[in-house]
Amino acid sequence: MDQIANTILSSGRSAVELAFFILLPVMIVMLSIMHWLESRGILNRIVAAFSPAMALFGLSGLGIFALMQVSMVSFAAPIATLAVMARNGSSPRHIAATLAMVLSLAQANVVFPMAAAGLNVGATIGIAIAGGLLASAAVWYLFGRSLSATQTTNESELLPDNADKESAMAVIRRAGKDAWEISLSALPLLVVALVAVNLLRLTGLIGTLEDWLAPAVNALGYPQQTFLLAITKYIAGGTAMMGIAMEQFQAGVLSPADVNLLAGLLICPLDVAGVAILVAAGKNVAAVARPAIYGALIGIVFRILCHYFLYAS
Repeated sequence: MDQIANTILSSGRSAVELAFFILLPVMIVMLSIMHWLESRGILNRIVAAFSPAMALFGLSGLGIFALMQVSMVSFAAPIATLAVMARNGSSPRHIAATLAMVLSLAQANVVFPMAAAGLNVGATIGIAIAGGLLASAAVWYLFGRSLSATQTTNESELLPDNADKESAMAVIRRAGKDAWEISLSALPLLVVALVAVNLLRLTGLIGTLEDWLAPAVNALGYPQQTFLLAITKYIAGGTAMMGIAMEQFQAGVLSPADVNLLAGLLICPLDVAGVAILVAAGKNVAAVARPAIYGALIGIVFRILCHYFLYAS
């Protein structure tokens, strides 16, 4: 019982440190930038400029907006955008392409904090955007080609209207409030996930499986801890995986090269928790989840290969 109690306490301490000393300050900065761009209308101009090119990948204005939300805020940020698309006449094919892209991108709430562990932020986001566009194209032209592409509204009219410019202090206060909510909402799941994973490690089950898989994992050039991180990520989500990865980095078990090698496999919203949260945006989103997941898998495989060729020793 002492070991279980100590595991719960140490996991809780790690979760609090991650949520409030790493995730919170990073999110305040990134949300401040995002809200400032929004309040000045710059975001809408970026979307308008890139919309014609992105249409080739099955993305509309709101799809591009979702891409920026994932890359600069968090995987949960596009929920409102997907909900707007589901309610206001976006075609099922556009929704599926957008969801596929979101599921295969690298979410900012994991990417930027993991810069402290040596993650190459620019390369990770750049590769992820390429993978996300590949995923959306795969849905638009292959997996979702049987879905209707008929739009019943002009999506440019649904983008945020920010005619009244906020002051810098108002932007920072709003960003701080949103960042606090993101960090606080991540904490319970983070604690539970870290406790569950650490209890499994305590039983020796994960260690045994890692030992069995070690020859195959090492032959591919991946660190032995890949199995633990993958199990954590695809069951509990990217934030929980980040907690384990940061612990291992601080203990010297993972190197910056390992972190960058694993980024394509582990940093994306495609997991049990991520899919459940995103499809809650509406029935029209849930209805196209299957082709979107197929497309996202294409994008993630592309990302894995890119990170492998760049960082495998």
